[in-house]
Amino acid sequence: MTSPDMNAHQAKKIAGLLLALAGTSGCAAAFDPTTDASSPVAPRVQALVDANRQYPRWADFPATTTDTPQPLEVAARVNTLKASAGALAGEASRIEWTLGDPLVFAAETRARIDDRQIAPATAQTQADVEAFAAEQRRRGTAPPPIDRAPAPR
Repeated sequence: MTSPDMNAHQAKKIAGLLLALAGTSGCAAAFDPTTDASSPVAPRVQALVDANRQYPRWADFPATTTDTPQPLEVAARVNTLKASAGALAGEASRIEWTLGDPLVFAAETRARIDDRQIAPATAQTQADVEAFAAEQRRRGTAPPPIDRAPAPR
């Protein structure tokens, strides 16, 4: 035996379904357009529509590949990657990281750099560098605006 609430619920479902179907039936006309016969391009448009009415066909789509790996092959590859990752982690853990004191390292590096001869271009004075920068800034400034007012006659 059904309750009145259940019947009302089913009636609402059916009414909603009918409304949805009625709403979508208005869209059906959009999928079957007709060409205006009075248009000068109507014959050409209709010929193009008729020629491509069956496109795309399933035969035009590429076939699925058959070289997909089987689950056992994927599992074997995953296990190989896990083993190589473990071996790599073991190798990295055996590396002796001996950078020591960073201040001593920086001082040694500065000393090695200071011992080398510098290139002539590097020997330019600070004044030469500043003069070059000022010249580049001067060249990079925009020209004065053009007077667009008509010339007096």
